[in-house]
Amino acid sequence: MVLKVYNTLSRKKEELKPLKEKKINMFVCGPTVYNYIHIGNAKTFTQFDMIARYIRYKGFDLYYIMNITDIDDKIIKAAKETGVSESEHALKFEEEFHKDMDSLGNKAANNYPRATAHMNAIIKQVKELIDKGFAYETTDGVYFEIDKFPEYGKLSKQPLEQIKEGARVEVNEDKKNPVDFVLWKKHREGEPFWDSPWGKGRPGWHIEDTAITETFFGPQYDLHGGAMDLIFPHHECEIAQMEAASGKKPLVKYWLHTAFLNMKKEKMSKSLGNFFTLREVLKKHDAMSLKYFFLSNHYRTPVEFSFESLAAAKNALGRINNFVHGLLTNVNSKGHGNIQDYCKDLLANFEDAMDDDFDTPKALSHVFDFIREVNKLSISAQEAEEIVRVFKKIDGVFGFISFKVAEVPEEITMLAEKRLAARKDKDWKESDRLRDVIRGKGFEVSDTPDGKYVLKKKK
Repeated sequence: MVLKVYNTLSRKKEELKPLKEKKINMFVCGPTVYNYIHIGNAKTFTQFDMIARYIRYKGFDLYYIMNITDIDDKIIKAAKETGVSESEHALKFEEEFHKDMDSLGNKAANNYPRATAHMNAIIKQVKELIDKGFAYETTDGVYFEIDKFPEYGKLSKQPLEQIKEGARVEVNEDKKNPVDFVLWKKHREGEPFWDSPWGKGRPGWHIEDTAITETFFGPQYDLHGGAMDLIFPHHECEIAQMEAASGKKPLVKYWLHTAFLNMKKEKMSKSLGNFFTLREVLKKHDAMSLKYFFLSNHYRTPVEFSFESLAAAKNALGRINNFVHGLLTNVNSKGHGNIQDYCKDLLANFEDAMDDDFDTPKALSHVFDFIREVNKLSISAQEAEEIVRVFKKIDGVFGFISFKVAEVPEEITMLAEKRLAARKDKDWKESDRLRDVIRGKGFEVSDTPDGKYVLKKKK
């Protein structure tokens, strides 16, 4: 089955066909590093990490970048409040962001380019837009003239006449149209700046991303992702400025957007104050349970967050982990004889679900169906290894299953060795006594047909 993705631009599912053979270039809007990320941000980044993993699972050669916005009004404000430079403040929270991603095992991105490292590319792109008549200079900056780009609104499906100002669009009497958006902000006292043909200043938000993607991918690429609140104005502006500058359409072939994580029916956001940082949640809750919670919901489905739902996610993930751990300590030598067919069906069902726009809830339902069926069977150690191999393949996409069996303390191992010696001497009374001692210390000992034993922690 071919991989189909829901394209925000066309509002329908389409087969993922790269611009160049099996090579896919993907860009996802990353964090503005002025503070710790909240769990709504973490949901988006985790779901795109999963998407990147599955695209690679399908055999595509994916190059995935996520930008770091390290110059912005919020960064400037936060730096002043903390009494450090903007670059120092941004670097600190960029590092904290990477720690947060590591805690969730989100490692699919190839590169995290910073906006400030691409200032020459930004200035070059602004100049191109001016030279081609799509942008103009005012007393406070350089603006993109929306009336020169009639297709503005094609991603958000809003007629130009109905479009109102969005986030980060500033009102200025010098602007030709109130909805013209800023490409370059002229220097204001006390703010960082870079030299440009229009004087000292810094870039607008939207131009940072297209300068970065043009540097890495050229004027067109395959896939752009982000949360749905970025569709307008941010992604709309990206399309306008890059397609106007290059003269090539489309900027991006497939647009993917994640739905909101809600708190009490409202979108989780720092501006509303209804959020938990990822750090706060992970102080008391397991990172993999949170990751399971994110991925057990479809990326385009709005999700209501509660600690009760997080506890349910922990229990569900525990069922998978207990099943895997049972396989890893399996000692039954009889076997079923047909387990490969079960595994083949599981992978086929998993891929069918994931090929349908990354339907993770359906994919997980197939995993649990498999667990229920296999738990009814007698499984040999060799068959258990085959199942674990399949689960590791699936977890290459999900990244939340534990394949580590609890370490056995040396004291328990010594008791088990003494019990084994007692059994060899046919001292069944001592053997039973030592088994009870081991059990009292929280472990179970099982005998294998080859005269050895397996230890595992009691559930």
